[in-house]
Amino acid sequence: MNSPSRHYHRLAWAAVLLALTVIVFGGFVRLSNAGLSCPDWPTCYGKATWPTQDHEIHAANESFERAVEVGKAWREQFHRHIAALLGLMVFALALLAARKRKGGVASVVAAAALVGLSIPIYMGSGSLEPNHELSVALWLAGELVLLVQALRWSNVDASRFSAVILMVIVFQAVLGMWTVIWLVKPVIVMAHLLGGLLTFSLLVWLAWKTTPSAALVVAEAPKLRRLLWISLGLLVVQIALGGWTSANYAALACGTDYPTCLGQWWPEQDYGEAFVLWRGIGVDYEGGVLDGPARVAIQMVHRLFALLVAGHLLFVGIRMLRTPGLVFWGSVLLVLLATQVTLGISNIVAGLPLWVAVAHNAGAALLLFTVVGLLARLRAPE
Repeated sequence: MNSPSRHYHRLAWAAVLLALTVIVFGGFVRLSNAGLSCPDWPTCYGKATWPTQDHEIHAANESFERAVEVGKAWREQFHRHIAALLGLMVFALALLAARKRKGGVASVVAAAALVGLSIPIYMGSGSLEPNHELSVALWLAGELVLLVQALRWSNVDASRFSAVILMVIVFQAVLGMWTVIWLVKPVIVMAHLLGGLLTFSLLVWLAWKTTPSAALVVAEAPKLRRLLWISLGLLVVQIALGGWTSANYAALACGTDYPTCLGQWWPEQDYGEAFVLWRGIGVDYEGGVLDGPARVAIQMVHRLFALLVAGHLLFVGIRMLRTPGLVFWGSVLLVLLATQVTLGISNIVAGLPLWVAVAHNAGAALLLFTVVGLLARLRAPE
């Protein structure tokens, strides 16, 4: 994949850093129970920022059922603002990559305009009533334009990949909206987390692929790439389980016991209820709706699958330590793995301290960064 401009990879790396910031801050918002602190979207109590003055808070409390909590509202709305900034950076990457394609810039701009127009139509502007059906149609049309161009373009100049990332981040914004209007529905919260990490991973791949002389050429590359693809699959499943655990407020379902749970090795568990993805719309899921055995089942699955993931990554890391040219990255992988396991256990035994939970979220992103980066660069000698 060739860089479409001399500074393209620098913009891509800036987007990677911002995406990591959005993920970590989003974890902070979710774990501090601030996900519903702005009951509307994309505004917060009707404001582009959030209510701060007494008269603004009073007016917001009169207009919305949920009372203003300024200490939480700023977190949610600031998270939206930095996510929007990331969206603009991805839009710029797509424009740069498409500028040498016939009609490339026009198609990216048209797609962005359709998506942008869908937002005020969703909200209602002036005397116009909100029109959700038209808003959805415009959003889908914008996504369709990007999809068609991504299928038409090749990836030699990053145009296809950039269009795909723009599609993903637009859908990620929609998931953010659904998180609010569907009252932190667990399957949407989990999907929003996975969408953020997918965006981050795609940007990492793009940044490495467009960075000059970034390849790692080692004789063991084919075997290691197979092991790393397995690592990536296991990580995605474990992150999804972690998101499901968090979204269902099951992190402390076993109390502060580890490795036992509620003083037992195998307590009562309800798997029939634990992994029901869709429970309808209109239920407020803040605080969780599952009973104890269902939450215990979620926590136990997350713990047990973590053993499989840790064992595989330990094997891969040791294999890399024994491979010339990969000692550094093998060490990084093992250090991150040890840190992530320590943070996961600390979450439980310390009673879910906020900073530990947020760091555990960041650790997952950094493990993805390492694995995706290696997959992007590993090459066998010609």
